[in-house]
Amino acid sequence: MAKKVLIVYAHQSSGSFNSAAKTAAVEVLTTLGCSVEVSDLYAMNFKATATAEDIKGDLKDAENFSYLDESKLAWEEGRLMDDITKEQSKVIEADFIIFQFPMYWFSVPAIMKGWIDRVLTNGFAFTQEKRYSQGIFKEKRAMLSFTTGSLESMFSATGINGDMNVTLWPLQNGILHYCGFQVLAPQIFWAPFSATPEARSCMLEGWRARLQGLLEEQPLSFISLDCFDEKGFQLKSDVQEKHAAKEFGLTVGIHMGKPLPPHNQMKAGS
Repeated sequence: MAKKVLIVYAHQSSGSFNSAAKTAAVEVLTTLGCSVEVSDLYAMNFKATATAEDIKGDLKDAENFSYLDESKLAWEEGRLMDDITKEQSKVIEADFIIFQFPMYWFSVPAIMKGWIDRVLTNGFAFTQEKRYSQGIFKEKRAMLSFTTGSLESMFSATGINGDMNVTLWPLQNGILHYCGFQVLAPQIFWAPFSATPEARSCMLEGWRARLQGLLEEQPLSFISLDCFDEKGFQLKSDVQEKHAAKEFGLTVGIHMGKPLPPHNQMKAGS
């Protein structure tokens, strides 16, 4: 059955490398029989700030405003603003979401962070009971596809920017996996701005080649929620004992004081 793909895209220029990467994804996935929709955040002038204006009608507690609580209630009662509910509908329909963006300050651009804050609301995208491996979107897949300004060597364990696996942990574990998504390995375009035209073409051809088999790829590994106790959400003692003699930690973030597992946030099976 054909897959429905949503590309959440954040770049101001149609002549950018990110635009070319987005276009490549649309073309290849469409050829494979997928239905592809693009949310072009800058073209949409998508509101980046999560505020009380996102909610129709009266607030539950205007004096002590809590976006987490108010947006959940508004979602339950159908009172979120239309630009939010439109994007939520796209998420519901999608089997696979690709986030295409230039890395800003080791993270996503503000407009994309605004999409995450405003669209992946409490209740709709997660609850206290439904998160991580038991998350609401556990039947869906998601991935990051982005450009960097720095060379790959600078994002290494000995590079000045630090290990890219560490940089990716808050995005891939703290956002995507938190909502239950099966997270595919990221597509990283290293410093295309400073690359030769030939090198940029090779990057895009590599992306096109990967897209051919993207829907069959295995996701990255994360620790199941069942491995943690229900009181303090600590690793259960039997899990810790099982991995006590292992050379590496379980994941980049849950490393048990051990060396980080190589490529944990960049390659499936690591």
